[in-house]
Amino acid sequence: MWRPIALFAGLALLASACGGTTRDDVAQQASASAAAPASSAAADPNAPLKAGLKIAFLPKQVNNPYFTIADAGGIEAAKEFGGEGKEVGPSEASASSQVSYINTLIQQKQDAIVISANDPNAVVPALKQAKDAGIKVVSYDSDTAPEGRDLFVNQASAEDLGRTEVQLLAEQIGHKGKIAILSATPNATNQNTWIEFMKDELTKPEYKDMELVKVAYGNDEDQKSFTETQGLLRAYPDLAGIISPTTVGIAAAARYLSDSKFKGKVKLTGLGTPNQLRKFVKDGTIDGFELWSPGDLGYLACYAAAALASGQITGAEGDTFKAGKLGEYTVGAKGEVLLGKPTVFTKDNIDDFDF
Repeated sequence: MWRPIALFAGLALLASACGGTTRDDVAQQASASAAAPASSAAADPNAPLKAGLKIAFLPKQVNNPYFTIADAGGIEAAKEFGGEGKEVGPSEASASSQVSYINTLIQQKQDAIVISANDPNAVVPALKQAKDAGIKVVSYDSDTAPEGRDLFVNQASAEDLGRTEVQLLAEQIGHKGKIAILSATPNATNQNTWIEFMKDELTKPEYKDMELVKVAYGNDEDQKSFTETQGLLRAYPDLAGIISPTTVGIAAAARYLSDSKFKGKVKLTGLGTPNQLRKFVKDGTIDGFELWSPGDLGYLACYAAAALASGQITGAEGDTFKAGKLGEYTVGAKGEVLLGKPTVFTKDNIDDFDF
């Protein structure tokens, strides 16, 4: 079973998975983070967690290392409070690929569904049916539209992530040169929001000598991400750096760079796990990258789902609940629960972490 050997300030570290954007994209994503209507029932923070809760994790895609770790953390949490956790999901991260799984989980009468949405809107009709059937819905990693869920467990502030990714790369390339972004899928809510903050950060005077030339999409597929990286370097041989805010993308990009003439010349940063990127940090392909603990994200999402299913919280702002070893959390504005701040991993600290 997955367990991190180190935590930052008792909370998780971070980021995945888990597209290039316009202002319209972000407006849609802001709507997707709006508060879902709170239940008319009153919250009882002292209510015990119900015994035997069935909680299903529905990631963007199974066999994605990030979600394997995240969902293992959630299943661990379910065992702690006597519940039953499981992971189900598609092998491809397409917009509608999760719908059939939601329908099956409704038939199985799960107590809660914890979902990382491939598309903020495509899953909403099915999730509404789940809610109508009395199933609590928690989104994690990548949010749904507000009417599709009761809570959103966010890995870190979207603004913090977007801006710090640019800051990290800027330091590595001396605030000068052409850069590209290698994202996951064009409709991924979290990716799009982060990228919009990246673009906004790049408008600041200190980045006047940096130019974003391309946003590419690897669809959270290893081979496509590898090929997209290769394409970026062919199209822009003078590229100074790449940001890949997806664990699949950054690993594939690192693999390409490590065996190319661009190793050490084209800087790569983004969101990945220490275990998947350790060798690339040590061989000089990557100087530094960020992440939270995906296991703690799943762990927190599971406790949030259990708190909803047990009546401890309704999803209203100000509701509080306890999340096992992570301590107490408060529901914020727009039905959001924030895990914590990301950590930067470099050759100086990467061996302190095991996830």
